[in-house]
Amino acid sequence: MAQVPAGSGTGVRHWLVTGASRGIGHAVAALACSRGDKVCLVSRSAEITDVAARLGENAMGIAADVTNVDDLTRLASQISTKWGRLDVLVNNAGLHRGGTLDRVADCDWDATLATNLTGPMRIIRELLPLMPQGGAVVNVGAVVGFRGFPGDSCYGASKAGLAGLTQVLAAELARRQVLVNMVVPGFVFTEMTSSISERARRAIVNRIPLQRMGTPEEIAEVCWWVAGSTYMTGSVVFTDGGLMCNL
Repeated sequence: MAQVPAGSGTGVRHWLVTGASRGIGHAVAALACSRGDKVCLVSRSAEITDVAARLGENAMGIAADVTNVDDLTRLASQISTKWGRLDVLVNNAGLHRGGTLDRVADCDWDATLATNLTGPMRIIRELLPLMPQGGAVVNVGAVVGFRGFPGDSCYGASKAGLAGLTQVLAAELARRQVLVNMVVPGFVFTEMTSSISERARRAIVNRIPLQRMGTPEEIAEVCWWVAGSTYMTGSVVFTDGGLMCNL
């Protein structure tokens, strides 16, 4: 018998999206809301409540830091009280600290791994008791986690670790029928990429077969589809305009 997607009894799924104040996270939240699901937007910024309010009655915002254990405990408690369940968890919150090996500060290494790897592990652990059969975890990765780019040791290591965590938890949580997959965006218009010089941007785009950057909305569509898949777990879905096949 095919596994029925979580929340399908009412047609409404309950989502939690981290890093949802802008970029890919916000695009995912907005898409889910527009299609009738309920979404909790999470960000470190207290303004996340206003961001959520602009998405309408299907959205709520909770300020929380994925690196803070107490915040995650509080977050799980609030979700339990408000909804009593969670059908989709999107681990999108990310921190990028660059620099070659001889210039990377230990504090930057620690902060990047805390946000991009340890944070997702802890939030999955906290929210798993609220996830029913058919629940979905979507981890947002990065091309640099699969291909080496000079000066990206912190970010690359954290995203490679997240890919490994995705594989392990897919196998581990299969007995609970909770699906764990990873979506890997390519070069996308976000605040994180806005500081890249025009010369560097052109060099990257020239390596992309589709010859353009992606948009947060295009990544959101893939996250939506992955979250609704019923027979896919442990998969890595590259959404990069063909970049990976040309590196």
